[in-house]
Amino acid sequence: MTQIPDLPKQILVQGSIPESFERALLGVIVVDHGSKRDESNIYVQEMARLFQHHADVEIVEPAHMELASPDINAAYQACVARGAQYIVVHPYFLAPGRHWHKDIPELAREAARQHPETSCVVTPPLGIHKSIIDVMATRITDALPSTDNHNE
Repeated sequence: MTQIPDLPKQILVQGSIPESFERALLGVIVVDHGSKRDESNIYVQEMARLFQHHADVEIVEPAHMELASPDINAAYQACVARGAQYIVVHPYFLAPGRHWHKDIPELAREAARQHPETSCVVTPPLGIHKSIIDVMATRITDALPSTDNHNE
């Protein structure tokens, strides 16, 4: 079996988020790659909306790394305008490639520089997690012929 390296819990971009921080000052940016196809870009918007509702985080903004708007800078500015001091950028990616290691932290760093009073970290991508296995199993089951129809 291939050994999968552990990922750090965060990539520090600017400042630090204190252990006891005011949750109302938290801003989350859910970022995907971005596409020239509008119907693809809708997914990150919906995931940001669902995350905001499910995680009870008030300030959540969608963003695209490239090819579409809003970009990370615009999402960062929106978070700050809404009162966020602590920004967490979450790559809505499956694996930790170059975009996670290099591009997204650099884009977040550029945005954060405009607000030195803020702190910013980048989370690991979705990666390998039991919940992802559950989603895969559901998608595979849904793609198979329904056993309910065999009794008709």
